[in-house]
Amino acid sequence: MFHKEGFKIILIAFALVVASFLVIDNFISFVWLRNILFFSCLAFLILILQFFRNPKRNGILNDNQVLSPVDGKVVVIEEVFEKEYFKEKRLQVSVFMSPINVHVTRYPIGGKVVFSKYHPGKFLVAWHPKASEENERTTVVVENEIFGKVLHRQIAGALAKRIVNYAKVGDQAIQASDSGFIKFGSRVDLFLPLGTKINVNLNDKVKGGESIIAEL
Repeated sequence: MFHKEGFKIILIAFALVVASFLVIDNFISFVWLRNILFFSCLAFLILILQFFRNPKRNGILNDNQVLSPVDGKVVVIEEVFEKEYFKEKRLQVSVFMSPINVHVTRYPIGGKVVFSKYHPGKFLVAWHPKASEENERTTVVVENEIFGKVLHRQIAGALAKRIVNYAKVGDQAIQASDSGFIKFGSRVDLFLPLGTKINVNLNDKVKGGESIIAEL
């Protein structure tokens, strides 16, 4: 199953690979070179398909828990001052996605979308300390009766050139459902209330919509 954001790119990639196969078959006479080119084109198509895959997730929905918004590796767990929305200290948990991870962004909690904003910006590497404030990004805040307000921020990386955000103020967010998509490598930051119990450690691998990041 592939994400809708990849349909156009997948079709273009497929057409390019088919065209390349025809050119290689008709104009390249060296067998060893033809094989290398064939396998290179096939590997390119497989990478595109893998990037836009959208596997079904079976996380247990629970208003007392915060699920990981994305697949990847936990790279930050610290108390910080969140400048954009809360303007106070929060617990930050950041998940870095490599180009081979699933890049669907999912709502970490269910509730009402109370804030959603897009920021154009730079394309620093996603793990850069200033990426959270200077890169292209979107900020979404969801509120429910259990956790209050939880912010998740999509951050573009050096390769990511487009962030898709589906969240609109007033929407009723369903935990683990699609919140957006980031193309080609990036990071998502979570900002949680102080005192929240964090259930992951640095360098842990997590799955969007399944792994429990935190709970009350």
